[in-house]
Amino acid sequence: FPAIAACCFGAPSLQCPLGTELLTSPRLLCVATPQKNAGGGAEEEQSPAASEQKAEPSAAERLLAEEKAKLEEQLREVHDKYKRALADAENVRQRSQKLVEEAKLYGIQSFCKDLLEVADILEKATESVPKEEIKDENPHLKSLYEGLVMTEVQIQKVFKKHGLLRLDPVGAKFDPYEHEALFHAPVEGKEPGTVALVSKMGYKLHGRTLRPALVGVVKGA
Repeated sequence: FPAIAACCFGAPSLQCPLGTELLTSPRLLCVATPQKNAGGGAEEEQSPAASEQKAEPSAAERLLAEEKAKLEEQLREVHDKYKRALADAENVRQRSQKLVEEAKLYGIQSFCKDLLEVADILEKATESVPKEEIKDENPHLKSLYEGLVMTEVQIQKVFKKHGLLRLDPVGAKFDPYEHEALFHAPVEGKEPGTVALVSKMGYKLHGRTLRPALVGVVKGA
């Protein structure tokens, strides 16, 4: 019966649908089995071709991949520009803060220079008083001298409070940033290049030279 699509193996007998009894035999082959196997082989033969088609990207996929790469490059460029902008803004902030701090520290330097003239006058006034005349027999001169000395001491305290320090460089190495040489002369017992005489005191405001000291420098023999 060629229309029968199944065969039985391992059973003693099988009653066919048309009433005919079929004996089991190893030579009987199932009709559906070769067909099924044949169909499976066709599918296996077609699977590599299908996988190759799937492996090759389509034009749309390639276009999307290129667009993605461009967007990623643009993102990196924007990120770099953003970081540079932040760094520039931070530099500007630091410079502005430094300028503000310097303005607070050195904004009074013009006023301090004017006060230095007053300090110089007080210094010359105390130096001009003969020390031998300062005695109880001259109470008026003594009181005046003591008042000048107290004023000079007080003004130096005010200077120090506001960061203005006096420079007395006698015996120190000549420094062009702090001293201004009026003359060079050989001095016995002094090292060449050192300050031998101070004609006018110098001052520093918060570590910055406000007025250099006018000095005489020892010259080598």
